[in-house]
Amino acid sequence: MSGQFEATTEIDRPVEEVFAYLAAGTNDPRFSPRVQAITKTPEGPTAVGTVFTSTVKDAGMKTGRKFRITELEPPHRIRWAEVSKNAVMATEGGYDLESTGPRTTRVRIFNVLEGHGIGKLLVGLALSAARKDADAFGKRIKAAVEAS
Repeated sequence: MSGQFEATTEIDRPVEEVFAYLAAGTNDPRFSPRVQAITKTPEGPTAVGTVFTSTVKDAGMKTGRKFRITELEPPHRIRWAEVSKNAVMATEGGYDLESTGPRTTRVRIFNVLEGHGIGKLLVGLALSAARKDADAFGKRIKAAVEAS
């Protein structure tokens, strides 16, 4: 089983600033309480092939995650895929950014979650939790970008 969750938010910053903040990748702990730590390889600007390695806490359990950037089209599109092996994985995810004015940006985030092994039993619960939190997640992204 697999499924998708998404959120959309309006951010009071120009699209170029929002893209730069999100593409940096290491800002995730500022808006995702799941992310305990994150690093980027290689150092320098994010590009297709950049890998982000994080420690996340879900349902009280810590796991390691690795995501590879698969598409990067400044300032409108970022795509990633999880390359680590976990019971529930984000096989595809991304941000779509659209300028809605000189200083405002609409951001859509999504992740496609897929279960593997025991994760086939858990993915429904993970999707339900992610969908329930989606609007709040969008608001946390907005607050973090606007505070930067």
